[in-house]
Amino acid sequence: MMHVHEVLQFIEKAVYAKTGQRLNDLQREIIEGTLKRKKYDDIAEDCGCSAGHVKDVGYELLQMLSDVFDEPVDKKNLKSVLERQGNLNISLGDKSINSNIIGCINMGSEPSTPTPDKSQPETPDFHGNNRANFEKIGKLRQFGLSAEQIAEVLELPLDMVKQVDFEE
Repeated sequence: MMHVHEVLQFIEKAVYAKTGQRLNDLQREIIEGTLKRKKYDDIAEDCGCSAGHVKDVGYELLQMLSDVFDEPVDKKNLKSVLERQGNLNISLGDKSINSNIIGCINMGSEPSTPTPDKSQPETPDFHGNNRANFEKIGKLRQFGLSAEQIAEVLELPLDMVKQVDFEE
């Protein structure tokens, strides 16, 4: 099953391939909120910014996605556009929209094992290049998160998180 993180990776790759740009945090929140049928006001509250700002960024984002996917994209059809573009089945808990199933996108909150992003170079020296992440792993472990959850939150390969756990 694919989770919202993996849906965002799919969109991120498509946007980057077409524009050379990466999505920012607010754009990612808008996509996630839109897929969950949230209103811009609710997304703004979740993000701690004004509804007007979210609406402006959302409008620009939907225009950019229209260019990237070469078809009109709006809040109401984002899910169906993604299904067509990625040949996916998007599941939002008890509501499901079927298409040719290659993958299943689950917008729920169940943890998943993250899929490493093959477009990003792997970091051979974890301690030298990601010292901040190394320290975050320890803190997240203290909060009771599993290695799988930590890997997903920090967007790190699971084996790297387990290696740190093993060394501690």
